[in-house]
Amino acid sequence: MIGILQFMHSSTAPGMQDALSRRLFLIHSVSCVSASWVATYWPAALAAAQHAHNSAHSAAPIRFDAREAGVVYFIDRALATFASADRKLYTEGMAELQARAREIFPGVDKFSAATAEQQDEILRALDKDPSSSDQPFRPRPSGQNFFETLRQHTIAGFLIDPDSDLRGNRGGVGWQVIGRDPGHMFQPPFGYYDKDYPGWQRGAGDPEKK
Repeated sequence: MIGILQFMHSSTAPGMQDALSRRLFLIHSVSCVSASWVATYWPAALAAAQHAHNSAHSAAPIRFDAREAGVVYFIDRALATFASADRKLYTEGMAELQARAREIFPGVDKFSAATAEQQDEILRALDKDPSSSDQPFRPRPSGQNFFETLRQHTIAGFLIDPDSDLRGNRGGVGWQVIGRDPGHMFQPPFGYYDKDYPGWQRGAGDPEKK
């Protein structure tokens, strides 16, 4: 699964780098998790803004958000299985997000209570490079690392095989956004490329090798 996450992170189709950029996924796609595993440990789990994002290469953009793709269920399953080591990071990251929401907007007691515009500003503040000269708040690496991990999990949950038991890419909506054909990869008949090797005998129903 780590390989899948790395592939989703770095091997996007031409034109998709912008659509899957860090800023776009933090601001326009990423959902802070309220699925069952997370809710068990954080009853006040966040409800970050779910903004639709467009296909980067479609003449008629297709709009789906992370909730429609079942990304929260993918992350829920991930934190209980292959990404269980990230639970602490999610704990610290969500606490940081809540703290940042109160810091930027003193009248807002939690991120989910902020307006969509306020949520965008909070996410932008967390997404800023700590070395940036226009960073108005003290750098907090834990928040940065949390959103980078969340971004990778979101991309994986949005583009994973919809038939996977990890429950992401519900209905194949992520593939619709990037224009991927949902058909399964073609596999040649068993033994086709093994023909003419010692010990191989063509069966009655096997095609002749050309």
